[in-house]
Amino acid sequence: MRTLPTIVALFLTLCLAAQDRPGRYVIPVASDRFTTDDLGNVYVLHHDVLELYNAQGRSWLQNSVKTFGRISTIDAFYSLKPMVFSQEQGVLALLDNTLSLQGSIIELPRQGYPQVMLACMSVQNGFWFFDQRDMSLLRMDTHLRELANTGRLDQLLGFTLRPIGMQEHESRLYVNDPAEGILVFDLFGTYMKTIPIRNASTFEVRDKALFFFADGKLQAYDMRSFEVMDVPIPDPPVDPVLDARVERGHVYLRLKDRILIQELPRP
Repeated sequence: MRTLPTIVALFLTLCLAAQDRPGRYVIPVASDRFTTDDLGNVYVLHHDVLELYNAQGRSWLQNSVKTFGRISTIDAFYSLKPMVFSQEQGVLALLDNTLSLQGSIIELPRQGYPQVMLACMSVQNGFWFFDQRDMSLLRMDTHLRELANTGRLDQLLGFTLRPIGMQEHESRLYVNDPAEGILVFDLFGTYMKTIPIRNASTFEVRDKALFFFADGKLQAYDMRSFEVMDVPIPDPPVDPVLDARVERGHVYLRLKDRILIQELPRP
């Protein structure tokens, strides 16, 4: 039986394990993908396990998502209530603040949408879908009733859209096609413009900046001045960075075997 001092020492070790130096935290886990929410929480997918960490890198919750098929998207539009989407299975699910299933799994093929390639959250618990069959973006309410439809985008844009990610932010939908840029639509599905950022593998919009990860670098696009600048990494790792995000004054770097959380230098 462990003595009380041993248990206390073990507890303190576990609490401090995530921080290897001031202003820097480490999540020691290999991951397939990750995202963050506006509270700084980190959602990490490793095989069929989804884990939740707080902004200091401490493990909080975990749950298996194997019943959903291979997860292609984690959307933390609503903090602590993520959406997960499996493109292969056409399955979408909302989770609660314990990472448990909230309601029922939504099987899109059974609802008449057999070729949804992308999905993300919208305001009022709605969704955006990219339907490859009709080459259109659809905005749906919580009951999958159509609120907006762009119509065929290949006819509108003059090229075949091949998006790999999308996000709604402040009444705008941002759609990333690495070959064309990041396209912007309003909530009615009206095309507005294309931001000339190419080769981005992931992106996020925060306030008036669009952060994107391209060619192994994290950069920011100022939507007021239209300038692109590198995001300064205070203590860049030696290992290759696979993905990166910015949240609440911190940069999150996904490496092969860990996720680093570092405070960004103040301007």
